[in-house]
Amino acid sequence: MNSQIDPVTETTDMIAAIYQKAEDGVDWHQRSVERVVATLGRPMFLYVVLGSIALWIGYNELAPREHWRLFDSPPFSWLQGCISLGGLLIAIVILISQNRQGKLAESRAQLDLQVNLLAEQKVAKLIALVEELRRDLPSVRDRRDLEAEAMASATNPEQVLAALEEKVREAAPESQGPLTAAVDALRDFQNSKK
Repeated sequence: MNSQIDPVTETTDMIAAIYQKAEDGVDWHQRSVERVVATLGRPMFLYVVLGSIALWIGYNELAPREHWRLFDSPPFSWLQGCISLGGLLIAIVILISQNRQGKLAESRAQLDLQVNLLAEQKVAKLIALVEELRRDLPSVRDRRDLEAEAMASATNPEQVLAALEEKVREAAPESQGPLTAAVDALRDFQNSKK
């Protein structure tokens, strides 16, 4: 039996556990809203709405000629009210769903930042080790590689944060949103390390 840990299996298990933890924290209200959003986002919902509107208008146009009971004469104020109420409810349901998706995206971005910073530190260490090996091998010409020296030191997150904050102060108002989000993500990462 192989006692070695498979990195791919370990990573996928960890990712699955993260997603499962996020799903376990969702209450039935949120799940109901997300089922509604999933239904609203299908083409069939569009066809049902358009068909219902066509039937409503068609019935109310034919009713006087066929001596049927008219329930919403032109300009169809009841239909307009129903469409407005439906639009309001759909907007609220979508906003509720987007709030959760935004929080999940923020968590994923935080995790990505942590993984990227860790990977960057590992790469810097590998470059330093390769450079050390290059200097120690007698068969390799010893020379100074300024680029490798610069890459051998890991990026300092505090310096990156300071540089990003400076860019936010200098940026035009319309481009401050993404930069501010990057600064906030890096600040959150720094706070989580403390």
